[in-house]
Amino acid sequence: MSAVLRKPKTFKLRSLHSEKKFGVAGRSCEEVLRKGCQRLQLPVPGSRLCLYEDGTELTGDYFWSAPDNSELVLLTAGQTWQGFVSDISRFLSVFQEPHAGVIQAARQLLWDERAPLRQKLLADLLGTVSENIAAETRAEDPPWFEGLESRFRSKSGYLRYSCESRIRSYLREVTSGASLVGAEAREEYLRLVGSMQQKLQAAQYNSSYFDRGAKAGRRLCTPEGWFSCQGPFDVDDCTSRHSINPYSNRESRVLFSTWNLDHVQILMAQQKMLLLLLLLSRFSHARLCATP
Repeated sequence: MSAVLRKPKTFKLRSLHSEKKFGVAGRSCEEVLRKGCQRLQLPVPGSRLCLYEDGTELTGDYFWSAPDNSELVLLTAGQTWQGFVSDISRFLSVFQEPHAGVIQAARQLLWDERAPLRQKLLADLLGTVSENIAAETRAEDPPWFEGLESRFRSKSGYLRYSCESRIRSYLREVTSGASLVGAEAREEYLRLVGSMQQKLQAAQYNSSYFDRGAKAGRRLCTPEGWFSCQGPFDVDDCTSRHSINPYSNRESRVLFSTWNLDHVQILMAQQKMLLLLLLLSRFSHARLCATP
């Protein structure tokens, strides 16, 4: 059927990074583009139309196949659109360093929202952007220190203590495993444990692992305090992309205490040796039990 005889196709059109949409109809891609540029006061040369959903460019060949009322984005020369991912990327950019106006707008949306799922998403978003990650001292973020002894005056100081406590507990577990080792190997086992203890003491039990202020080679987090899960010890990566920042708020600090060090990739030789010693103790015990 001739395009002249066909009913005009209708679209919803908007410019890049604009939420305002308007309807436009036409019998060709060129007609829709011309009307859109006229409405948005944009130059026709170099401009093109893309589907909002996936960024597919609307051409003459695809024009009549596009569903009615499809949402289009009008791009000028040099602009790009990749579909939903472009909006998500812009959204993340806005909330990466949110200002007071953005937070207030999100709070208003939450107040007016009635759908449970949207309420949950807005509440989680507000919880994230309202975190006081940059604060370091008790005076700057009193809620973070709730439940901690008064001797802890900084977040980094407490997390250094937390890391040291964990590694000390691992060492105690290894030491207690001596009773499971056969008599002929127990002396060597204890010698290795003693040597490991000396190395850990010299390194202050690697307490800097959790200190975001430590040098890059001595910490497991970013300078902002973000820890990224590297997956269990027997896989190369974490498919769920877990991350946590115990510096952000009290809830994250408490939750971080449940994260196991073997779920964060640790390359330091001390922890590898501790794991080997644990395996050795269990292997020796299993062998002894299997001996008739």
